[in-house]
Order: sequence, then C-alpha cells, then structure tokens
Amino acid sequence: MIPPETYLGFHVLAILPPIAVLAVVTYLRPDTQWGRTPAIGLGIILALAVVYTTPWDNLLIEVGVWGYGDGVTFAHIWAAPIGEYLFFVLQPILTALWLFNLDIPTHGDLRLSARARLAGVAAGVAVSAVGIAMLAAGPSMLYLGAILAWAGPILAIQWGFGWTHLVRAWKAVVVGISVPTLYLWVADWYAISHGLWIISETYTTGIAPFGLPLEEAVFFLVTNVFVVQGLVLYLWLVDQWPTVAADVRAALPPALAELMPNDPALSGTDDRDVAAECE
Repeated sequence: MIPPETYLGFHVLAILPPIAVLAVVTYLRPDTQWGRTPAIGLGIILALAVVYTTPWDNLLIEVGVWGYGDGVTFAHIWAAPIGEYLFFVLQPILTALWLFNLDIPTHGDLRLSARARLAGVAAGVAVSAVGIAMLAAGPSMLYLGAILAWAGPILAIQWGFGWTHLVRAWKAVVVGISVPTLYLWVADWYAISHGLWIISETYTTGIAPFGLPLEEAVFFLVTNVFVVQGLVLYLWLVDQWPTVAADVRAALPPALAELMPNDPALSGTDDRDVAAECE
C-alpha cells in the first residue's frame, strides 16, 4: 500500500474503504440492524462525539501531547486539523456499521434498581478519579490521565443507565468493540510509523507495545466503548419504551396521560418492520 502523505489521504486509504464495504454489506443483508431507529441512534452518537471530543482534543493539541508531520494538514479549526474532525465522525460510522451486522439483544426491563444505577455511576466516577490522579502524577501521565478523566463522565452515564443490559448483551458488546478497535490500532500504528502524527514523549508513559503508544491504544478502545455501548443502550431503550410508556400512562390521571409524547422515534417500529407489514 502506498503510504498516505496527508491526514485526508489517511482517511481515503485506511478509513473510507472499510466504511464503504460495511455500508454495502449492512444494506444488502436482510438480518442487519438497520433502518430509521439505528440511523437516529448513530446520528445522536455522531453529534455527541463532535461536541464532547472537540474541546478535549484541541486542548491536548495546544499543550503539545501530539502534533503532525510537515505538510500532513492543510487547514485547522481551533488547533485541530480538518482531518481530526472527520475522524470524530468516521470512526463512529465505521464502528456502528460493524455493530449493526451483529445480533444485538434488546430484551429486558428498562427499570433498574437505584442501587444498580448507583453502582454504574460510581464505576464511571472511579475511572475519572483514576485519570485525575494520573494527571497529578507528572507530565508522563498527562495523556493517559486525560483520556480516563474525560472518559469517566460518559461511562458513568452509560453504566448508570443500563450496565445490566450491557452485561446481558455482552457478546455483541465485546465483538462490536474488539474488531474495529483492533483495526484502528493497526491503522493508527501505520500513521504514526509514517510520520502523519507524532506523539509526545514528554506527555506519555513510553509504553508502546509493537510500536503503538499505550495511550493511543486506550483512546481507540475507550471511544469504541462509547459508540458500541451507546448504540446498544439506545436500541434497547427504543425497543422497551412502549411497555414503559404504557405503564406510565396507566398510572397517570387521564388528563396527564394525554400529554405524554408519543415519539415515533421511540415507537419500536423500524423501516424494515414497516416494509414487511406492507408486503
């Protein structure tokens, strides 16, 4: 393969081809998780990825945690190049398309005990606490600590909402995370080895199995965890919402029950279900 010379070239050679293949497979296979509901879920994930990652990413670039080779980037917004923002969008699409080809369980009650929710939130907070402790440990822990401190709030929300369902759907979660993560590890190693981006030795631990910095490996693992867990939980929410909504309506006075929204996005009906009914 011809080494890419720019960030955009990296996307063209390493990220867009698997997205194109997965998009075709997902569209053609009749038993994939695709339609209006998964598309809405992916749209939500993309919006959150851009909003939540942008300030964190730009601040680390400004500090000097990583940089780019000469001529690799051509335009920047804030401190990050255009290619970086494209990564915020393309990585979730890649991971989501892979996930949608798996069997994703959506059964199980949405209602969790307060103790279960608290345990999930506490686990996410603990991740942030470890990250903050690393930030205080010295410059070499900055990148790793920043990843964990940044990841904790999202993990706390996801685990607090439905860690029990993630355990129930563990096969889809594990396979959904592991395959795109392994691919992105290889792609990232390739980009680093060809000088597309340069990871600071000052702000990293120096641990780099097979030439891939530990921090980069953790970053791609964590971000794929965000995507897969978020989509699995969203599909579960949509599928189980009608039952919960019906119970809530039954418990409310008629006047209040009529005010409850009946959002089609939470109806549990997918495009393929509608097509099947029409046939």
